[in-house]
Amino acid sequence: MTYETLVDVATLKGHLADPSFRVVDCRFELGNPDAGRALYLSGHLPGAVYAHLDADLSGPRTPWSGRHPLPEPEDLALTLGRLGINDSIQVVAYDESNGAYAARLWWLLRWLGHRRVAVLDGGLAAWRAAALPLSVPPVSVGPRHFVARPDATMHVSGDDVVRLVARNECVLLDARAPERYEGRLEPLDPQAGHVPGAHNHHFARNLAQNGSFLAPEALAAVLTRQLHGHPPTEAISMCGSGVTACHTLLALEIAGLPGARLYPGSWSEWSRDPGRTVAVGP
Repeated sequence: MTYETLVDVATLKGHLADPSFRVVDCRFELGNPDAGRALYLSGHLPGAVYAHLDADLSGPRTPWSGRHPLPEPEDLALTLGRLGINDSIQVVAYDESNGAYAARLWWLLRWLGHRRVAVLDGGLAAWRAAALPLSVPPVSVGPRHFVARPDATMHVSGDDVVRLVARNECVLLDARAPERYEGRLEPLDPQAGHVPGAHNHHFARNLAQNGSFLAPEALAAVLTRQLHGHPPTEAISMCGSGVTACHTLLALEIAGLPGARLYPGSWSEWSRDPGRTVAVGP
């Protein structure tokens, strides 16, 4: 069976010894880039390898890019191969941030044409709640050959956003917390506020109180309202740097509303361009 959105703890537990499964630890802290790897070394799911948001799941920053640009497909393919992933592998990504970083790996793999990827529902908290063991030694895996088949239709540029918003040909969903969207607080980027025309949909709204994703029908109800009459294929998801935006793209897939696109540069790219208009307030 192929898993393309979520895997629950019980299912993953039953596949820990399955050589066709690769578990990837995606823990990360924006304010402390070394923290995720340290946490991995102190205890991780058995058999899990580690993927670093900056080093593995992003490309190099430039003066004009956002904080987490998309990696070049060839570079990402080499990284995925080093992690023991190819077309035959079912990937399960997890973190301890309600899927915020795991969803980035989920989207990147789909972007390169790999559909056999899912996020562990509830993440590390759900694993611990089930009293399941962690492993301490880092995991070494044999490399595989990953073939990248990037789909350029899955993401948009800042210029695309300007054009599509002006024509009302998209609905732009901003996954940041309301205080950042409204411009009341900005701890990371050059300016506070949001892209004119964007709607705020904090990624936490995709989750139940226990940190697992809402049921598909509940997500569909929430997200259909957020689409404001647009089909899901006209939705564009953004955030601070193209990371938690992937959480909303995953939620849309779970809800049966596929086809939305990512604005990878997101607010960190938009806000450093002096030619872009900035909006504030709700």
